Order: sequence, then structure tokens, then C-alpha cells
Amino acid sequence: MKNIISFLQQHSDEILSDIKTLVAAESPSMNKAAVDRCGDVLRALIAKRLGVEAEVDQQERYGNHLKFTLGSGSEQTVVLGHFDTVWDEGELAIREEDGKLYGPGVLDMKAGLVQAIWAARALKEHNLLAGKRIVFLCGSDEEVGSPSSSDWLSQHAMGSSQVLVVEPAVAGSGALKVARKGTGQYQVTITGFAAHAGNNPEEGISAVQEMAHQVLFLHGLNDPQRGTTVNVGIAQGGNRINVVADKAVLGIDTRVTSEEEAQRIHTAIMQITPCLAGIKLDITGAQSRPPMRQSAESLVLLQRAQAVAQQIGFSVEGQSVGGGSDGNFTAALGIPTLDGLGATGAGIHARHEHILIADIPSRAALVAGLMLGDADVTG
Repeated sequence: MKNIISFLQQHSDEILSDIKTLVAAESPSMNKAAVDRCGDVLRALIAKRLGVEAEVDQQERYGNHLKFTLGSGSEQTVVLGHFDTVWDEGELAIREEDGKLYGPGVLDMKAGLVQAIWAARALKEHNLLAGKRIVFLCGSDEEVGSPSSSDWLSQHAMGSSQVLVVEPAVAGSGALKVARKGTGQYQVTITGFAAHAGNNPEEGISAVQEMAHQVLFLHGLNDPQRGTTVNVGIAQGGNRINVVADKAVLGIDTRVTSEEEAQRIHTAIMQITPCLAGIKLDITGAQSRPPMRQSAESLVLLQRAQAVAQQIGFSVEGQSVGGGSDGNFTAALGIPTLDGLGATGAGIHARHEHILIADIPSRAALVAGLMLGDADVTG
């Protein structure tokens, strides 16, 4: 790995510049035009650094998904990432200070994508890609549950020897992510009957009162011992203080560690019944990502990563985390999957989101070593 890490260190300024370029192309998930503009920037970066063009999966509602293929060998490595973010345009500024780069989506996960591009570039420059095929699968809707990309990702990942997910490392420790919870999203729309709150409140049926009952029920589904969390993150109801509310909406996030728990939670939510007479409920949603469990093959992949890191000059551990990623889909297919191979830093989905600039070459080198599939490479 000596020549690889040396190459990446020599080009660290260019890598950082590419990260800034991609971060500057702001890409909130539900703004298709902005996400597609970011996709164009990503396509230009990969064309410049790797000399390959994108296969574009056109979408109507979400941004277009992008596939890039480098090499033509029979052994396929998938690099998995997304280029949408949780930040509205203009909400966060890009700034560099105290060895950190701040900006919308810099940690989650644009820096990881750029590091992987340069990892492949380092291998290409050293003629180490013979017999290998590296496929970048870049989705545009991960932050909203990958509704349009999950099947596309699974289709193109099928048959791969390994999947490297360049989501950010665990904050603080830099650990890799070896297991993730499955995730789900639901919406409960509550319809009551409006009435004047002073003159004839008895004629109304309060959707807000019903909402309160349902929030308590939903939070009662939590089971910390099983690692199950159910969170009502959105609770909206009514529109006038002097009106018995006839409408309310709940937005629900679920996290589970097993398929059995996923089914329990799904059934409980879909079978919710009204507490107040006359209330109507409309329930939509599903478990969007299966749990990611560490298989024996994925454990071997972690051990390879640890051996590569040791050659580079640092150590890395594996850790289970609560958040989901697109790696959940590939792990469910039985493909060895290792997550958290992207940038180090802190503040995912927070205003202080940032990466640690000094770690960029070593984290890119780690991905390069795993692309090779051989921790003992000396090139």
C-alpha cells in the first residue's frame, strides 16, 4: 500500500478541491432539478478522474441514478453511495477551519464518494485493475428511504463479490459499520369533524385529541431490549385555535434489528384503530430497509479492512449502528457488505456537519486496498 498512500497524499489538495466542488452542488432529496445538477457535477468529476461515462437511470420524481463501470474483469466490486442530502439550498455554507471542512452533505456523504473516486484513480495509475471491475452505484434518494433506487441498486449489485459502502465512519472512533437497523416510515392521517370550540364543541370530533391517543400508543411499541424504536417525529393538527380540529397527521420512523420485529411493528401500525367514535384513519407506509446483519463473509471483509488499515498505519474496528443505508439492501442479498468506509468527522444531519481533512488520504487508501481484494498488496 506504500505507493497507493503516497499517491493519495501527493494529490490531497486535488481531492479536497473535488470534495468542495461536489458539496457546492447542493442537492436536497426532493428537489429533482438540484439533485440532477449535482449528478452532472459528479459525472464530470468521474469522467475527469477515471475516464468513464455514466449509465443514467432516468427518474420522474427523484433525481436520476448514476452507474459508472471501471474495468471489465469478472470480479466485481460495487462502491455504493448517494449524492442527495438533507439540506435545503442555501441553508449551510461551505467553510474550512481548524483542519475541518464544513458544508451541506460533506460528511453524509459527498466526501466519501470523492475519496472512492480517487481510490480507484490511484489503482488505475498504478496499473492494478487487471481482471477487476469496479462499479459505482450512486443513488439520488437515499435520504428519503431510497423509494426509487432500492430495486435498481439490488439489480446492479447482484453477483458482486463485495459491496463497499462509502457512508461516513462512526463519529469519534472512525469505526466501520458492520450492522445496521432496518428502517420504516409511516404516515397516519386522522379525519374528525370540525365545530366551533365555543358555541357547539360537542358536535365536533377532535382529530388532535385522537392524535394524542395514537402518539401514546405508537411510542408504546418501543422495545429497547430488542433494539426497536418507534418515533413520532411529525405531529400536525388543526388550523384554528377556536375550531375543533378535523384533520391531523402523524409521521412515524421505525428502527428494528430483525425481520420478526419489522413484521410486528408493521402489523401493529397498519392495524391501528380509532379511539374516538366517528374518527377515520388512513395509514400508509412500510418497512423500507431490511436490517443489515453481519454475515460470516462480511466479517471476513471487515478483517481484510483491518489488515489493510494496519498496512496504511492506523487501526479500525467494526460497530453496529442504528441508522440505515443502502448497504442494508445489498447485505440482504447475501453479498459481503462493509459500511462506514467514507470520511471521518461528525455532525451528520446537523449544522456542524464536517469532515476531518487530515484523514482523507488514509481513508481513500483503505477503500483502494479493499478494491484490490488483497490486503497483502505492496504496490
